Amino acid sequence: MTSSNPASPPPTAAAVGDRRRWFALAIVMTAAFMDLVDVTIVNIAIPSIQKDAGATFSQIQWITAGYALAFAAGLITGGRLGDIHGRKRMFLIGIGGFTLASALCGFAANPEMLVASRILQGGMAAMMVPQVLSIVHATFPAHERGKVFGLFGMIVGLGAVSGPLLGALLTEWNLFGLEWRPIFLINLPVGIAGLVLGRKFISESKAPKALKLDLVGVVLVTLGMLMVLYPLTRGRELDWPLWGYVMMAGGVVVFGALVAYEKRKTAKDGSPLVELSLFKVKSFAAGIAVQTVFGVAMGIFFLVWTLYMQAGLGWSALRAGTTGVPFSIAVSAAAGMSVQLLVPRFGRKVLQGGALIMAAGVLLYIWEADRYGADIASWQMALPLAVMGAGMGFIVAPLTDAILSDVPREHSGSASGLLNTVQQMGTALGLGLVSVVFFGMIDEKAAPSQVPVEIVDAFQNSLWWVVGVLAVIFLLMFALPGKPRQHVEGADAGDAGAEGAGELLEGEPVLTS
Repeated sequence: MTSSNPASPPPTAAAVGDRRRWFALAIVMTAAFMDLVDVTIVNIAIPSIQKDAGATFSQIQWITAGYALAFAAGLITGGRLGDIHGRKRMFLIGIGGFTLASALCGFAANPEMLVASRILQGGMAAMMVPQVLSIVHATFPAHERGKVFGLFGMIVGLGAVSGPLLGALLTEWNLFGLEWRPIFLINLPVGIAGLVLGRKFISESKAPKALKLDLVGVVLVTLGMLMVLYPLTRGRELDWPLWGYVMMAGGVVVFGALVAYEKRKTAKDGSPLVELSLFKVKSFAAGIAVQTVFGVAMGIFFLVWTLYMQAGLGWSALRAGTTGVPFSIAVSAAAGMSVQLLVPRFGRKVLQGGALIMAAGVLLYIWEADRYGADIASWQMALPLAVMGAGMGFIVAPLTDAILSDVPREHSGSASGLLNTVQQMGTALGLGLVSVVFFGMIDEKAAPSQVPVEIVDAFQNSLWWVVGVLAVIFLLMFALPGKPRQHVEGADAGDAGAEGAGELLEGEPVLTS
């Protein structure tokens, strides 16, 4: 174990006795929440942006897609930069840039400036977000990480639903006559506070040995991500052209070239962008597969759910946003309960139970949507949403814990970047499938009075796909470890990563104040 001061106590022991780490946790979790909200807050305000800014349909799509593409393409690089140059440093750069980009979005003079600012915002999020899990992984001892990831799961749940609700409120209030702009400007005080407090309370950590940025790897991973995600993002708008399929196939070839190059890079100087040895850790490899497929389910559900309530049922943005409150509460409650109480006792079964519970909630939603049709009320959705939320809570927090439990700390940045990247890829794939499972069920020539009925039917069809994806997730979860290492009775901080990581563990991260 190395440290910036040889006479100082071991970093892990210092972290246990240092209450500052809990302030650091609050700061990075707030940043994660800000990003999660920002992903969803824009969707609910799209009509206002289109009307006030005079944006075209293509520009509106790029306001959301530009962020997602820049975010996904930069995640792996952002995680590795944290390993090399310090996670605290990259987090502060990321949150500072994210705050600046939010200001540019809020004061955008035209749609073109808004699109460019959103792309910058996504790129800065890619620098910031991977450091969140990396800082947690490097700062907290193994026996505390379960509790921390439980809190992270609660944040995920709150962010998923708070975005539309907050966006609806800010848009409807029209603060100071700014229309949609406050949905971006609200990030400014949060980002500035995170930047100031982060400098004070977050401890620096990086890989214990000197690494170099793999520029060829950066180019290959960015190119591969864009070649896969760009056609998925614009496929429906362009009526799924042939070049889109060719580009996605080419993206797979680029990823193959990336793997070959990274193997050679590892043998040459041990500084690859993508740490392929992580996939030798069973919990990480299995968890990555589960996370990808879970992203598909979420990509399908959240978009069609919003369209169902606003376009199908004719609800206002505010009513649609408040309808999701039971879901948010259930996710938060179940996430905290799963990691702290259930996973230590039942292990992997909690995640599999979550998949089954979530599927049961979706089936209940299908039944209610069919029974009540366009006359369904918000309160009637509360039960299926609460059941779905509970199932999701039993998955999101333990899944993160299971994926990273055996990852060596020196590779936590790379692992976190990969984890976030595959989730974004899965979500993008789910959004692409919406064109088939939702829009493909709607007759564009139908009379206006028939459109709500078509949307309700398409919503039910989409939910059947979600059930099928959750069944696949349940089966994939058999490959996860029975219990994460830190939940084995008697395990302590020194046990983290010892099992499953093999010879990968070469040392602890360097921690400095």
